[in-house]
Amino acid sequence: MTQQKVAPVKTVSGNMPPTYDEASGGCPAYVYVDPEHGTFHWDDKNVRRVFVRKVYAILMLQLLTTLGIVATFTFCMPVKFFIQTHPGIYSLSYMFFFISYITLACCGDIRRKFPWNFILLTIFTLSMSCMLGFISSYYNTKSVLLCLSITAMVCLCVTLFSFQSKVDFTSCDGLMFMVCMVLLFSGIIMSFTVPFGYVPWMHAVYGGVGALAFTLFLAFDTQLLMGNKQYAMSPEEYVFATLSLYLDIVYLFSFLLQIFGGHSE
Repeated sequence: MTQQKVAPVKTVSGNMPPTYDEASGGCPAYVYVDPEHGTFHWDDKNVRRVFVRKVYAILMLQLLTTLGIVATFTFCMPVKFFIQTHPGIYSLSYMFFFISYITLACCGDIRRKFPWNFILLTIFTLSMSCMLGFISSYYNTKSVLLCLSITAMVCLCVTLFSFQSKVDFTSCDGLMFMVCMVLLFSGIIMSFTVPFGYVPWMHAVYGGVGALAFTLFLAFDTQLLMGNKQYAMSPEEYVFATLSLYLDIVYLFSFLLQIFGGHSE
């Protein structure tokens, strides 16, 4: 995530394009290599369009994979019975999810290096899909279909709004932090009510706060992807951009399940 105004034009000696570290100069700016004039910058519409197409192409593959696994775990009764009687699958999936997510989020060199970035992203997607499918298997099929439909409509509306709106969500980092704190403290309060049993209205309120939070994060990350606001995401970070959008959508779906989901009998 970088400021749009810091994009100095430098001269590249020789015919070799600059490395990522040389191009970023300590603050990864928009870099685009011009072989004729030996200059580079990333504030280029063609580069940004290619970046956006790449991110959404990977994201669509992730979402289709997740949809297929969730549908299998929810609608196929033998699979549903198997995973509910083997909860260790969830723990194993969580372990792979945690390792792959920490590696992609914290190790920038690995995140930008092919093919390791795609291998880790595949592991992350499969493990997250299995976790989500495991959770969805405990809800009835109508609730899962309803939440999938709502998630798809919300994502479409938020994406179109973020593309067209003049409101700069990337400059609202203070607001996003406050939303995170509200979500955190709501989760802490919820944890104290677990020993006293299921409280429907409290879970619904918590689900509503979470759904609102990740709807805002989806708008925030979409505008970072577009790069036409105060802050933008580097085109080198297509894996991280995909990761952010995918998590926003998945968490939005999981919180909607808490609001509208009816547990299986």
